Amino acid sequence: MKIRKIGLALAFSPRMEAMMAEATRLLHAYQAQLLLVHVGKETPEAKNQLQTLLAKSQLELSQVKILWKEGDPADCILSACKEEQVDLLIAGALKKEQFMKYYLGTIARKILRKANCSVLMLIDPSVERKGFQQIVANAEDSAYVEDALAAACDIGMKENAQWLHIVREVKLLGLTMSALDDCSEEEHNQLRNGLMRTEIENVEKILTKIPHAGLKVNIKLLSGKSGYELSQFAQRKRADLLVVGASPRKFWFFDRVFTHDLEYIFQDLPCNLLVIHPGHRKEALHG
Repeated sequence: MKIRKIGLALAFSPRMEAMMAEATRLLHAYQAQLLLVHVGKETPEAKNQLQTLLAKSQLELSQVKILWKEGDPADCILSACKEEQVDLLIAGALKKEQFMKYYLGTIARKILRKANCSVLMLIDPSVERKGFQQIVANAEDSAYVEDALAAACDIGMKENAQWLHIVREVKLLGLTMSALDDCSEEEHNQLRNGLMRTEIENVEKILTKIPHAGLKVNIKLLSGKSGYELSQFAQRKRADLLVVGASPRKFWFFDRVFTHDLEYIFQDLPCNLLVIHPGHRKEALHG
């Protein structure tokens, strides 16, 4: 995963020091530039707060570009990322205290849906380094599936993760098997095992193109409600990070009638979420 510029959507909140600490760790890991985006007025008090925060993170003002924006928060952050050609935007998720579950508010959802770069949504940022030890990556067919798996492998190797769980959701398995009622049990099992093996081989074929030496990889096939099963699996594995490819910008009619796969995850985050969208880097290659 090539990250040359990291953007941090920074709000003056109790979590801002932890958010800065997380951004700084990634900044050093990828030898990237840092862009801070704050939606609010540039006042002497705000500048002093920010300078203090940078000092705690052992960063100089000269090492960081700061944008002060006024207007709709999501629009300001999205435009800043596009103008500055940000590769990865880091933002924070919110928490429903009454249910003790993480969820995405209106601003965060808009950013995830419309950002032209990858987005890391942190549910519990920490000043102390925790790292990503249990990583789950979605290998479902999408425009960015290879990018998502490459990012998951790259992070897994950098973090010395314990496991990378690669999940492939087999949407048509149940439908295919139910159509074979006349088969014997042996034929039924043979066909099922063949379909499962094919799906695993599809994932393994992608992995042959991606460096992942020394990384423990577990390939898991799921069937059921897409997105929902992925989220449940991440919870069962106590995942620190879930990596998915970005959803298409224009949904088909089916996606508008039935909730799109990623919406299940956006509604109730199981863990930190990384949505991969190569954005302007891909556009430059095809331009």
